[in-house]
Amino acid sequence: MSNKIRAVVVDPNVPGRLALGEVNAPTPAANEALIKVTAISLNRGEVRRASTAQAGWRPGWDLAGIVETPAADGSGPPQGARVVGLLPSGAWAEILSVPTHALAEIPPSVSFAQAATLPVAGLTAYHALKKGGLLLNRSVLITGASGGVGNFAIQLARLSGAKVVAHLRQSKYETMVKEAGAHEVVIGEDISPAKEYGQYHLVVDSVGGNVLGTALGLLGQNGLAVVFGTTAGRDVTFDAANFYALGGASLYGLILFHELKWEPASVGLKLLGELVESGQLRPLIDIEAPWTEIANISQQLTDRRFPGKAVLHIS
Repeated sequence: MSNKIRAVVVDPNVPGRLALGEVNAPTPAANEALIKVTAISLNRGEVRRASTAQAGWRPGWDLAGIVETPAADGSGPPQGARVVGLLPSGAWAEILSVPTHALAEIPPSVSFAQAATLPVAGLTAYHALKKGGLLLNRSVLITGASGGVGNFAIQLARLSGAKVVAHLRQSKYETMVKEAGAHEVVIGEDISPAKEYGQYHLVVDSVGGNVLGTALGLLGQNGLAVVFGTTAGRDVTFDAANFYALGGASLYGLILFHELKWEPASVGLKLLGELVESGQLRPLIDIEAPWTEIANISQQLTDRRFPGKAVLHIS
């Protein structure tokens, strides 16, 4: 194998700041498998960081591909296995060394493109809902529901038996979130109409700002708000007296890579892959393109030109 491979790198001199460049081939540790990557998925977080990162930085979290060389310590999937996985950065490359705890085999009927959507968006939704415990017949409010995480969260909450209320800032995505499984939809910057559908056992929020401030006032006793994003603003004002008077209400800040310290990504990825295989979970893919279009597609993602996931194929 050549000691050079192609990877997506930050290049401040090109439009979109992302380009394919040559980097050193990886040298796997004993607990890492060497993966030939076939598909990658984009998330706003890594694209946003790339917009300010220094030249040469390598973005990328989500990957799907084939095991070229299994881990030397005997852990993880065998040679030739189809796998999905994630890295803290640098996953957008032809060849990667990936710790086996961050890999899961892809079920036979699941495509590389479908699998590539699961790591960050799917696992974030999965861990956010896990915080709520048993969701059977309990009310769950999902804000910013048109995004990749929101779409997975609606589907997983519905599968868990929850009464799902989705919040959207734009009405054009109402049909989409209802098809994902939302029982009710609240549209606009003011989410107070969501009060009509109950006190919430769980709020999953990616919006922040006034939306989170209002949502905290919609929790029921022992209710939990999980926040993993602040697309509408970092500053949140809420009625603290009302919040503590509920009894047991709490606010939890979720960062995926922190959650993965306690449960390896392989566990959630295996579960999500099986749900896709059985038809119970449907990744929403809006764009599939060759990875040579990385700059263009990442700009479209930043501009919110599509609600679902973008998957790029590595040739």
